[in-house]
Amino acid sequence: MTFKRVDSNQTKVVKALRAEGMTVQHLHDVHGGCPDLLVGYKGKNVLLEIKDGEKSWKLTPAQVIWHYNWQGQVAVVTGIDGAVQVVKDAVK
Repeated sequence: MTFKRVDSNQTKVVKALRAEGMTVQHLHDVHGGCPDLLVGYKGKNVLLEIKDGEKSWKLTPAQVIWHYNWQGQVAVVTGIDGAVQVVKDAVK
């Protein structure tokens, strides 16, 4: 079994999302390329894949397949501002 590495900025992103009144469920234990976070805000759900933009934007092979096959919303973000903005844009 492989264990998903949590990007170094994920804790800060989660803290900022919660400070905005968003609920956050970690999904890193799901595996199979599933995004890192499920974020709930104003009755909507948003999937976020957190990447450390300083190290890499690159999705793993499993993430590429998952993103390709997913027929709903999913976004890749590298920091707090991008994560908050993606969620706010998704609930408009």
